[in-house]
Amino acid sequence: MQEIQLQSRKISANHSPFIIAEMSGNHNQSLERAIKIVESAAKAGVDAIKIQTYTADTMTLDIDEGEFYIDDPSSLWHGHSLHKLYQQAYTPWEWHEPIFKRCTELGMIGFSTPFDATAVDFLESLDVPCYKIASFENTDLPLIRKVASTGKPTIISTGMATVAELDETVRTVREAGCQDLILLKCTSTYPASPENTNLLTIPHLRDLFDVRVGLSDHTLGIGAAVASVALGATVIEKHFTLSRADGGVDAAFSMEPEEMRQLVVETQRAWQALGTIQYGTTTAEKESLKFRRSLYIAKDMQAGECFTPENLRAVRPGFGLPPKYYSMLLGKPIKYDSKKGTPVTWDAIG
Repeated sequence: MQEIQLQSRKISANHSPFIIAEMSGNHNQSLERAIKIVESAAKAGVDAIKIQTYTADTMTLDIDEGEFYIDDPSSLWHGHSLHKLYQQAYTPWEWHEPIFKRCTELGMIGFSTPFDATAVDFLESLDVPCYKIASFENTDLPLIRKVASTGKPTIISTGMATVAELDETVRTVREAGCQDLILLKCTSTYPASPENTNLLTIPHLRDLFDVRVGLSDHTLGIGAAVASVALGATVIEKHFTLSRADGGVDAAFSMEPEEMRQLVVETQRAWQALGTIQYGTTTAEKESLKFRRSLYIAKDMQAGECFTPENLRAVRPGFGLPPKYYSMLLGKPIKYDSKKGTPVTWDAIG
């Protein structure tokens, strides 16, 4: 499985997880706030900021009833028509360039999720370095084909998709000429619950399609994201806002700056902790060997005196013989006088 080069950043199991802060509609229709989100993400240490490229009219029809109206009381967006929701959440296209420019200035990668062909054309005019396909579009093969035909790295969330659907998606990407594909395990509920996250899918996804994998995480907190690293996640995406108290379409399941900083720190620690398959004493552990138990004289002994449970004990530190020889030494004589606290060595055995 090849390493993916994304500008100056490499994505592979040999590098710390690539962290994406998803702005979505958390700019609350303020470019100033959008720029502050970028700056806050940079301080938190993320690798990339992702926005979304659409208009309400490219997403849905302007209808306020029936299936175009969200009447589920459990939904964060209850009481909105789809069109009005997208009007509230979309990122104005004229904001894209200043947002991406600020990302570059701060050493981050700026890119987007396009939702139709016109969005791809627009993003190509800005020369974005990569693309993201959202879960709800992972079966939109014409859109996926157009994105993949750019040849740029493509990240696809797998929420709701069956294996058969993902097979079609992956084949479409590869046939269109994209070689750098990353699939993100995703649960398309907002927020998602830990018990419905199914992280064990991550290594299966990797092996099934021979791709880099990651997690698009809608759970609260950082536990799921940190755990995903141990299962092979090389990319982690989380929604990001300055403050949940400020509101916004995705604020309820978005991370605040200090939480994002912790995500960056702890996922890197998790990746470092993976290491390699290792048995025996590491270089770092060599100094600790002396604190193992070993055999010591527990009472003053005279030459010719035999070892007994009273004068021979397995204690710390570890400068004597290993405890496995305890039974062998019982009843054996000692060659010379020895004080309490003397480590037992082979040359002392008569």
